[in-house]
Amino acid sequence: MNAYEQTALSELVSWKKKIAKKSGMLERMSKKAQIKVNSYIPNRVHKVIADSIKSMVDAVLSGSKYMSKEKNVMLLSLQQKEDWVAETIAAYRKTAVIEGVGTGAAGLLIGLADFPLLLSIKMKLLFEISRLYGFDPNKYEERLFILHIFQLAFSSEEKKMETLRFIEEWDSENVHEINWQEFQQEYRDHIDVIKMFQLVPGFGAAVGAYANHHLLEHLGETAVNCYRVRLLTK
Repeated sequence: MNAYEQTALSELVSWKKKIAKKSGMLERMSKKAQIKVNSYIPNRVHKVIADSIKSMVDAVLSGSKYMSKEKNVMLLSLQQKEDWVAETIAAYRKTAVIEGVGTGAAGLLIGLADFPLLLSIKMKLLFEISRLYGFDPNKYEERLFILHIFQLAFSSEEKKMETLRFIEEWDSENVHEINWQEFQQEYRDHIDVIKMFQLVPGFGAAVGAYANHHLLEHLGETAVNCYRVRLLTK
């Protein structure tokens, strides 16, 4: 293991500790506030989110929408792969910010379009990252792994730990199927309260830009560490 891989492994250990760390009182209070705010969100917003997630899961499992161009990474070192991954995350983050500004500036009706659009951006990013690490998302088991990355990034503490265990014990011969209803509920409950302010005319653009930047950054970090689990600890 070279110096870069040792550093990456150390970062992976720190990331796992962060995942396992229990929420502080402030975070727990924020979660309660979020649940309360969710109860005031119009049903049509919840329906848009639920329908968007179901469509996304169906598209991922069928392999019908998110296929990316094959990347020739066989001869690349982990550092070279991760340099490419970092550039890719930055590009998708920029796209998400621009999209968040556009839909956030329009208020509720157009703002609702941000949810399926952002899901598509997130999923395309994960397919790109999968290829850059040398895995083939044409394979069903790799698409399931991508969904587990997504679930780990956007779920409750309890579900995060359960999903992390799946990833640490990942076996392509014995894959864990996704319960899409639980999947969409976890995602919906995880969405930051601030994301909902994107639907408010006037300052939705600024909120949309900030929220999308944060969500893509978080998803990218989660994906990087999930693939490090497979490459550095197996």
